[in-house]
Amino acid sequence: MKPEHPPVIPITPLYTKRKKIHPRTIHGLFQRWRWVFVWLTQLVFYGLPWLPWNGRQAVLFDLDARRFYVFDFVLWPQDTIYLAAILVLSALALFLFTAVAGRLWCGYTCPQTVYTEIFLWIEARIEGDRNKRLKLDAAPWSARKLRLKTTKHLLWFAIAAWTGFTFVGYFTPIHQLGASLVHGTLGGWEIFWVVFYAFATYGNAGFMREQMCKYICPYAQFQTVMFDSDTMIVAYDEQRGEARGGRSKKTNPADAGLGDCVDCGICVQVCPTGIDIRDGLQMECIGCAACIDACDQVMDKMSYPRGLIRYSSENALAGGASPLRQALRPRVLVYTAVFLTLTFGLVWSLATRVPLKIDLQRDRNTLAREVAGGQIENVFQLEIINATEAPHRYRLSITGPTGVHLAEPYTPDVDSASRAASVIRVRVPVDSAPSGAQPLRFTVTDVDNPAVTVTEQSKFWMP
Repeated sequence: MKPEHPPVIPITPLYTKRKKIHPRTIHGLFQRWRWVFVWLTQLVFYGLPWLPWNGRQAVLFDLDARRFYVFDFVLWPQDTIYLAAILVLSALALFLFTAVAGRLWCGYTCPQTVYTEIFLWIEARIEGDRNKRLKLDAAPWSARKLRLKTTKHLLWFAIAAWTGFTFVGYFTPIHQLGASLVHGTLGGWEIFWVVFYAFATYGNAGFMREQMCKYICPYAQFQTVMFDSDTMIVAYDEQRGEARGGRSKKTNPADAGLGDCVDCGICVQVCPTGIDIRDGLQMECIGCAACIDACDQVMDKMSYPRGLIRYSSENALAGGASPLRQALRPRVLVYTAVFLTLTFGLVWSLATRVPLKIDLQRDRNTLAREVAGGQIENVFQLEIINATEAPHRYRLSITGPTGVHLAEPYTPDVDSASRAASVIRVRVPVDSAPSGAQPLRFTVTDVDNPAVTVTEQSKFWMP
């Protein structure tokens, strides 16, 4: 009797060996829009650090001085509420746009997509289009192959290095950073972050490409929870396209029992993540619409209507949804209402923001002490922050128990975007208030503009 062998259990790998993708170059409406966003994002990213504003860099995150400069605004650590609000708004915007039109962010403005598109353009200009690149990669090493590959990687490295330099230029004044680079006096941390960000750009856009979108990017993993049957996605019209098959231009598809899809495979060749959109919505689809432009060109050549692959939704493909319904469904309305409310609140808060901040703390060494003249003295540490880009003089006044006054008048001059810290001595006649904590209010006012005033509550301790 032969021994029975245990059943073979198929093993499904969680990660398959990467097969390099060589997207075919395609032109069309959506690809032009992608390049519009490539130019816009890179003009903003590379240009902002060089934009002068009030005698300094327009956008600068000065971590050493703990100040963020954003055009006319000077933000301090006390303003982190604005950073939190911006992060919340960014998340809501991502949820809103995803619910309405899928992965628009990924397809048009994600840095990974943008730099991959730039690197692919350089690769195509040097090595040729898809077929030439495939042949070059398969060919043995030669002087020509070495020259082409070296030229490509040098250009990639130049863009990556400039990207790393620009990124650090948002945290160190970029003119100062450039001068340090020329004179070889860059600091250790600056060198580290320039190299780190350059290496990340070079590796992600030059080598990892679609791997970032498939395996690393968290957005690709949880996007499905933001989709529903009315979300606009890049979709293949299966009812119109099937059955697939090649045919001549003169063939009537209905007579041949065929759909409009000629099974040319160009939609797969142009896809930067290498998927076949005809298999349905897939996590790897970044919504770049390259397959739409490619399919529309084939439909034009065959004299078929465009839109076999198009932006649509599951309900629209099934004939059960209109664009108005897609735009006005409850999820979108809730996202929009919350987004607009928070945006209005942030804008209003920034518009009415008082460019003066104070930080008040009691001296912890002594609660109260008796001084000459029969008076009780409390000591406080006061820091005044001038959040404008002009010097100002401020006046400190106090209100509280009867007879409360400053040991000496305090009218500090604070330079632009600076702070002034001082020891403030507050005195009260010994018999003017009962023992214990008494309410005390500090008011700092701009001498030149009395409308700019800040009040801080505290306590005066009577022994």
